[in-house]
Amino acid sequence: MFQVDIIEQCKQNNRKAQLQLYNQYCDGMYIVAKRFLKDANDAEDVVQEAFIKAFSRLHQYKAEVTFGAWLKRIVVNKSIDFLKSKKQQLVELDDVHLKVVDTPVDDKWLVDDAITLDDVKLAINKLPDKYQYVVMLYLIEGYDHQEISEILSISEVASRTQLSRGKVKLQELLTLRSHGARY
Repeated sequence: MFQVDIIEQCKQNNRKAQLQLYNQYCDGMYIVAKRFLKDANDAEDVVQEAFIKAFSRLHQYKAEVTFGAWLKRIVVNKSIDFLKSKKQQLVELDDVHLKVVDTPVDDKWLVDDAITLDDVKLAINKLPDKYQYVVMLYLIEGYDHQEISEILSISEVASRTQLSRGKVKLQELLTLRSHGARY
């Protein structure tokens, strides 16, 4: 069954098609939610809520992007809403989720070779929430400033500013102190 057919059947409340769509995307969406949330149960809850919202708003899906990308945005928004409501820290990142990006030498994302992945994780978790969200959405999830502004309901200028300030704070946290201690 083609993706378009499944979505059309889901729009008509076909439970079998909804289950098929759910099974196709639930694992991937769980991974997305888990990147933001520390607790596996919270991530599962967020994914369930995201699917409920997606199915109830399926009539708004216009296929301008893939269904997976549309659903991922819902999961990210639900995850951020959950974090805001619980005021929890953003989560641990798995090694496989960090991606290497070609950057100019003077780019603030570059860090000393002695910095470990654990150092980066700890530093991101120490950032203020508004910086954490933008840094994670940009660096980990790969969203651009327009998408981040829509997700967080902030202007693109605010997204760029918060990312820039987040970079500076992250760089400060990751800088080895002269006596060799970190943080």
